[in-house]
Amino acid sequence: MPNISIICPTYNEEKYIEKCIVSMLQQDIDKNEIELLFVDGRSTDQTRALITSFQDKHPFIHLIDNPEKTVPYAMNYGIKAAKGNIIMRIDAHSHFEPNYVSVLSKALIDLKATNVGAVCKTDVINKNPKSLAIREVLSNKFGVGNSLFRIGIDKVTVADTVPFGCYRKEVFDEYGLYNPKLTRNQDIELNKRILRNGGTIYLVPDTFCTYYARETYSALSKNNFQNGKWNILMMKYTRNLDSLSIRHFIPFLFVMSLIVPILLSLIWFPFIWLSIVSLMAYAFLISIISVNIAAKQKLDFTSLMLAFFTLHFSYGMGSLIGLIQLITKRR
Repeated sequence: MPNISIICPTYNEEKYIEKCIVSMLQQDIDKNEIELLFVDGRSTDQTRALITSFQDKHPFIHLIDNPEKTVPYAMNYGIKAAKGNIIMRIDAHSHFEPNYVSVLSKALIDLKATNVGAVCKTDVINKNPKSLAIREVLSNKFGVGNSLFRIGIDKVTVADTVPFGCYRKEVFDEYGLYNPKLTRNQDIELNKRILRNGGTIYLVPDTFCTYYARETYSALSKNNFQNGKWNILMMKYTRNLDSLSIRHFIPFLFVMSLIVPILLSLIWFPFIWLSIVSLMAYAFLISIISVNIAAKQKLDFTSLMLAFFTLHFSYGMGSLIGLIQLITKRR
């Protein structure tokens, strides 16, 4: 009987799934202690075939069908099928250090925690000036705010959320399963629910995972537009304003500082200068940051500027569209 059930939602992950599986096979833990559950949203690429090719050699690997396709459904299917008393979520876009499972499962017990996680470092598979700039921006506090699991820690730290958490199975009886209404941000919402009801969440420094980011500006924009939109929609579906932190709204405020004066300028044109000043102030700040990063990391300045702007603007626009959808649907 496995002690740890590791759940990985998948959908069309043929570019990344092998790296993820191999990193799990290299874990420094007795494989009799774990089961690896891939919950697939009926992928149309080679994801399922790749999983079954490993499954033939490693009986602790299992493939579960997820007809609803989205992550919260995948996690809930996995939790219900899990045989272990510890539940760990992983991501197909990620690679995990060999001690990842052993460190988190031990920390969960030692800290008597509700949930524990580790730092998630960002990397890219294909390294070029554009993708390296995107990697840096997604690891930088000016790109992602004060998100501790992205910028790093050096000691056990109390956290408001962690990526790919490790839980005792009874946590889901006590706090509930993943919210199936949330296409995005389901981990944040679950962690906020845990904290709201007296649970404890920790980041531990003794291991980490590596997340493989999108490598083009268009893919970065699309992903963060959805993240920004679901920040707003999450409040609608959960009816809790504390589901998010202040950092999640900074891009929205930036976008509004550009759009609102432009609209007001239709009434009185000089308002347009507020948009210009906001954009210039943003460009000045990001250029200083990009110059510093480019000099230290030997990265391309222009690529950094574009990555910062793409991240912030798409995230903010997503939040704006989410707000518009929220208001219009209520009416």
